[in-house]
Order: sequence, then structure tokens, then C-alpha cells
Amino acid sequence: MWNPSPIPQVSWDTTLRGGGESWKGTVACLILGALFTVTIGFVYWQVVDHSHKTWILKGQLTELLWDRRSHHLLIQTPGGDKTFLNINVGDLANPDLGVPFVRNLCWLNKTSFCYRWESQVDVRISLDPGDSEHAECYNVTWGPLHCHVEVKNCFSMEGMKWYGGAGVKAQRWPINEQSAPLQPYMLSDLVIRPAAYGSVLEHYFLSSSGVAILLSPMAPLQVGIERQRQVCVRVDPGTHPQPLHYRVCVARNLKDAHQLMTRQRYASAPVMPNIAMLRSSLWKFPEHVGSGERLERELRTFSNRLKRHALGPGVISLDEHSTSLLLYTYSAHRHINWKGVSPVQHLNLSITLSPFLSLGSLQGQRSHRESGHQRLWISTRTTGGKQQAPVLTWWRGELCAKLDLSRPTSARWLSEEMLKASAHLGAEHVVMETGEGRPPEKDSVVAGEYLRRLGHIAAQAGDTTILTSASGSSELGLFVQMPALQADWSYSGLKGIIPAVFLHSLMGYPFFIPDAVGGSLAREDEVDEELFIRWLELNSFLPVLSFQKPPWSFRSDRALNLTRSYLSLHTEFVVPLLEKYAQEWGVSRNPVYRPLWWLTPDDPHTLTIDDQFLIGDEVLVAPVIDRGALQRDIYLPGADLQWQDRRTGQVHWGGALLQLYPVALEQVAVFLRIHT
Repeated sequence: MWNPSPIPQVSWDTTLRGGGESWKGTVACLILGALFTVTIGFVYWQVVDHSHKTWILKGQLTELLWDRRSHHLLIQTPGGDKTFLNINVGDLANPDLGVPFVRNLCWLNKTSFCYRWESQVDVRISLDPGDSEHAECYNVTWGPLHCHVEVKNCFSMEGMKWYGGAGVKAQRWPINEQSAPLQPYMLSDLVIRPAAYGSVLEHYFLSSSGVAILLSPMAPLQVGIERQRQVCVRVDPGTHPQPLHYRVCVARNLKDAHQLMTRQRYASAPVMPNIAMLRSSLWKFPEHVGSGERLERELRTFSNRLKRHALGPGVISLDEHSTSLLLYTYSAHRHINWKGVSPVQHLNLSITLSPFLSLGSLQGQRSHRESGHQRLWISTRTTGGKQQAPVLTWWRGELCAKLDLSRPTSARWLSEEMLKASAHLGAEHVVMETGEGRPPEKDSVVAGEYLRRLGHIAAQAGDTTILTSASGSSELGLFVQMPALQADWSYSGLKGIIPAVFLHSLMGYPFFIPDAVGGSLAREDEVDEELFIRWLELNSFLPVLSFQKPPWSFRSDRALNLTRSYLSLHTEFVVPLLEKYAQEWGVSRNPVYRPLWWLTPDDPHTLTIDDQFLIGDEVLVAPVIDRGALQRDIYLPGADLQWQDRRTGQVHWGGALLQLYPVALEQVAVFLRIHT
């Protein structure tokens, strides 16, 4: 309990004064009365209003308090001028809201606090000065003593913006505007489970108050987001009680907090992917054919069409079905030319593989036979209990078995098959489907470990490998495929791209493949020309341009001509920028693509801007993402910075909103920072 300040001693002079000075006595009495009232008010505020708050730990910059009335832990400045973090720890099966939570069992330790809460949970909190004089960190552990005890902490969103975590359908920035039910914290297919988490997932959250939180991945977690209220974390109930552990770091602002936590998350420099891939464009092969010979003919036709329309050194991207069909055809018929080279090796191909095997297809049966009696697949015992049978799950519309990557033989078999397929077809890139969520994993720890193992196997195919989702894999130097989007202007479509760019960048994945221009969940007739053009303009400033609907399929040549133009812009202007800031990322892990608050973290206007982004510190891009719009508002950060319109040459001071700035259909608003 905080001790109230003592009431100041007051000396009273009762000597009679002359009548001419009676007014002075009146004034003195009024002043003393006001002072007494203020003092009593301060005492009441300290004793009554704050009696439910207890000081636990105190650092140089912050202090940790316990509010036993609300069951909240508070991290705030000494004196309480600013609250950095408000944690609701719940009731822990105890209806008594008056739990004192004050006895420190870590005897004579000023940097640690230990407590056993009603024989339910062991709590341990330690204060760590961190690696900066302007930051402090707390390590928090809640260890349940019984299986039935629910350990759940919720981080309040009140008065602050939150970022990070995992990808969702209709991605928002900040995440205050999105919702997700409390569920196992693991990756799923967002097309099948739209309320789940997908694409990328990290155990890391960031707040505009200057707080970074790193959750331990060693316990099976459930995470939920309540829109505009809180982010909740719970240990997945199981047969064995497991602790909830997380680290909270507090810095001057959210940029400093992110850089501090980044230094602590990674012990070594990341592996750099092959930056040359940024100069390639990906073209999803649109045909589904029934034979390998016909597929080969269609591929040659499609490749010739790309060349005829002068669309650069495009890479034709094959899905898993087409890849499997080609491999089966050439393996079964030894379909090679007189030089001993597969007929498609002269084409620039990207092939797709996965840890699944369809037992109903001819190629699947062949692979199953070739794998012999090796126990490669996730299996369960048969009814008799003497034999193992593969666990079947639906994948791409077929019943499949899934490789058990916990077995070295399975990992080795997949690696050999991947390298063999890549060499045989002369593939430029390998896309590894991660098959997240199928079959349902036991818990988030098992799911995360499977994905990390798959990432390490995929990395053996080379430094241009693409993963369809990632978690804990940012050090591998791989490209990550963004989730599929709808062909519309909503956050499930075009508007969701920039929030997803920020998420991938801050979570440690700067080399991503955005979804195809126009959205890959679209039927061919769903993508109108305006949406295609605005999508093309935005994606031109991202690492790799990807297409599903060919630009020559529109009635006019405008989309085709603009595609050529923006492919050139990407190669000549964007790629050199990305190469420059990729080198910076390799040293400091500062993101390549940055939200506007990266330049001015104390400017509240920048905290919610989700339709503009920075490439490094020198280029600001503000695409149009609203249907029919030919003008838009643009915020330029930094009151002491100057920005030059790349198209007109006009110079503007930062810290200002350019209202209704004209942006024609064929244009993107791009501003270059002027260094003085």
C-alpha cells in the first residue's frame, strides 16, 4: 500500500491584531482552508482511491503495480503519469477479487517477485535492464499447479495501437480493428478456415505505447483478439500443466521497442535469399490439362506468348497438380529428347511440391511403391494394434497421406524427391506447400515444429525457394507467399495488401511474394480493368510481380501496355532500392518496407495509416485503393523533412496532409525524401 504524505504542520498565531488588519486574518484563513482541502484531497487520493494498487517491482524507467480490485498488472512510469501496459490476469478460478498479491517470496531480491496465488499458480516476475539505458524488460511466468487451472492473460488495447502476431483474412493495420476467436495459435488455410491464422505467424506483438511482447513458443498457446478491447493469450488446457511465459520490453517509443526486441530475438545475422529473383515476374499457368504431352505443348505456347508481348523474362508457375503430372509423364515414359534433356527444361518454370501424397492418383501410387516399406507417413495403429496405417486427410480435393517429418527417413526422402524433381524439370524455383492445419495438429508446439522442419528441407532446394506460409523461419533466407485474396476493393482484396506487407516486414519476412495482380481467388471474368490496373500499380513496388490473369485478356491494350511500363519501373527503380535496403536488413534487421511511424514514431497521425508505405527511409508510396478514385489524401511524415513528388518535381514539407491529391488511373503517387 502506498503511504500517504503527512499533513503539513501549521502554526496558528492567535495574537489580537488591530482592526485595520482584520482583512489579513481573513485572507490567511482562506488560504489555510484551501491548503487544508487540497491536502485532505491528496491524502484521500493516495489512501482511498489508490489503496487497491500495490507496488511490486521498480526499475529506473518503469514500475510494476498490482491492482487487486481489477486483477490487472500495470507497467507505468514512476508516479503513474503514463501506463505502458495493462494486463488482465483473470480470476484463476478464485472468485475473491481481493487477493492481496503482495508477499514477495523471492527474499531480499529487488529485481524479482515470486508469489503462490491461492495454491493455484506460481507467479515469478523478474526485472531486466535490457541492453539500452532507455529500456527495461520484465520476464513473466505463470506456472499452474493443477491441470484444471486456466492461465490467461489479456493485454488491453485502450489508449494504444497494437501490431504483429499472425496473418488473418482481411488483414488490418493496426490489429485493433480485427477480431479472432481464442484458438490454438497455429497456421491454417485461410480459404478453408477464414477465422483462423494464416500466412505468417510469430509469437511477437508490438504496441504504440513503446511495448514489445515476446511469447514463449515452448507451451501450446491459444490466442484471441477482441476488436478494440484486448489481445488474450492462454495456455492450451491439457493433461500436464504448462507455464505461460512471456517477455515484456518497454522503450521510449514503438520503433525503439521493435529494434530492442529484434536484437533479443535473433542471435545471428540472417541468411540472404537470392536477390536476383526480384527481377523475375511470376506467371501462374492458367490451364488444367489431363496429359503430360498436352501440358508440355500448352506451356510452350504460353511461354511464346509472354515473349511475343515483350513481358520480360517471366517464370511460369506450375501448381502441384501440373508439377506432379509432368514428373509422372517423364518418369513413366522416359520422355526426353535426343540430348537427354526434358523437353520443358528450356522454359523458365517454377514447380510446386508438398509433404502430401495422393494415394488415389497414378503418380501417388508410384511414389508410394518407390518409397517401399519405409514408415514415412503420419500413421496410427490399426484396430488390431499390430500394424500402422497412414492417417488420411483432404488436400487439394483428394485423400492424401502426410509425411511424418519427425522421422529422419521421411525428411531425407522428401529432400531427395524435391531435388530430383527440380533437376529433372530444370526448375528456376521450388514452391513448397506447407499444408498448414491438415490433418489438425495436436497443438501449436507440434504444428510450429513441423513447419520449421519443412522450412529447413525446402531451403535445400536453393535460395529462391518459396514457402506458402512461415513461422519461426525468418533466418532461413526464403521467400514467403502471401495469402490468396479476393478480386475486390475490400480488406479481403486490394485494401488488405499493405497491412499484410507491414505484418510480413515487421515479423522478419521482407522477401515475400504478393498475391497475383487482381487476386488469385478470382474467376477470370471477375477482375475488371480498373481493379487490375490499381493492383498492378501497388504490386510494382513490392518484391516480385505475380500474375494470374494475363493482361492481354482485356479488350483494350491499356492493361497490357501498363503492365510493360510497370515491369520496367519495377526493374529499373524499385529493385535497386530493395537491393540497398536488403543489405541494411542483413546487418540490422530493420524492415525493408516500413510504416510511416518508422520515421516519426511520436507522431500519432502515422499510427493508423494503412494505405501508404515507405521503402527504406527515402521513398513514400501512396497507391489508390478505392474504386473510381482519381485523387486521394496523402500524409507526409516529419515536420522537418521535405518530400518531392517523383512525377511533377513539386516539393512539400512533411508533417502535412495533402488533401485530394490528383492521381490518374495510370499513375501512382510516389514521393522522394530530400536529404539536406
